[in-house]
Amino acid sequence: MQKHSRREFLAHSAVAAGAFAFGVQPGSQSQAAEASGPSDMAIARWQGTGTPDDKQFKELSVKLTERAIEALGGIKRFVSRGAVVWIKPNIAFERKPELAATTNPDVVATLVRLCFDAGAKTVRVGDNPVHDARRTYPTSGIPEAVEKLGAEVVYLDRARTREMKVDGERLKMHPVFPEMVECDLMINVPIVKHHGLARATMCMKNYMGVVENRRVFHQDIATCVADITRFMKPRICVLDATRVLLRNGPTGGRIEDVDVQMQVAAGIDPVALDAWGAERLGVKPNEIGTITKGQEFGLGKMDYRTLSLREVVVV
Repeated sequence: MQKHSRREFLAHSAVAAGAFAFGVQPGSQSQAAEASGPSDMAIARWQGTGTPDDKQFKELSVKLTERAIEALGGIKRFVSRGAVVWIKPNIAFERKPELAATTNPDVVATLVRLCFDAGAKTVRVGDNPVHDARRTYPTSGIPEAVEKLGAEVVYLDRARTREMKVDGERLKMHPVFPEMVECDLMINVPIVKHHGLARATMCMKNYMGVVENRRVFHQDIATCVADITRFMKPRICVLDATRVLLRNGPTGGRIEDVDVQMQVAAGIDPVALDAWGAERLGVKPNEIGTITKGQEFGLGKMDYRTLSLREVVVV
């Protein structure tokens, strides 16, 4: 486990002692004041002001990811020795990290390192992009960040899919990338961003990168996303809000649409994480169809504040 500075220890203690600072109501089920044990959801946020420079941004991205995972109960809660892990970021579009259309490579790399530290045998990183993977991957900065740590970067194509029984409300049989389904653990690592059709794309919608023939999703995107989320049986999601794409998503392309928020959340409930992410976009969770449908399907709780929630301040 990483050592904590005295300043971080004091900041964490302040969170535990003053849950009101984070909107946690007394008498709720939130466990923000607990000092040990696993939680359902953890949020790590930077207490600084202004926009960090490039060096500080990188350091904070690593630290926020580490603290969120620690507050969730540690990576060994999910990764067993000898495990094969698939880390699934959002690498859908050919965009540089600064434009917030793809997951922060430092968040992804930190998860790779933590998995290997926990004894994982193999860590694979991959997505099924909208744009050509041979362009989207390098532009995202993710291969460069993870390959030096020993991760396998996988370039997916339709030939690797297999028709699988999704058995959903809309999706019955569907072409799926079996490597993502049959690994010991998938860590779903999306970025928080606006989406023109769905209003937001976060944890649940990131599972669209597990399948082919996504055109059918646009006929009823909320139900199809809930179907594939239930099929994937999420165990852990990590939601990147270091940068947030507020407008013109999902492709983005303008730096003025990006808000540097310096937060990372992790949890076992994709609906709750998406609800938290919606608030980062300034949208009410119950206004997003994928979130309401996910709760309707029993995939999680929209009111994340009723969960076992721990919040950590990084200074």
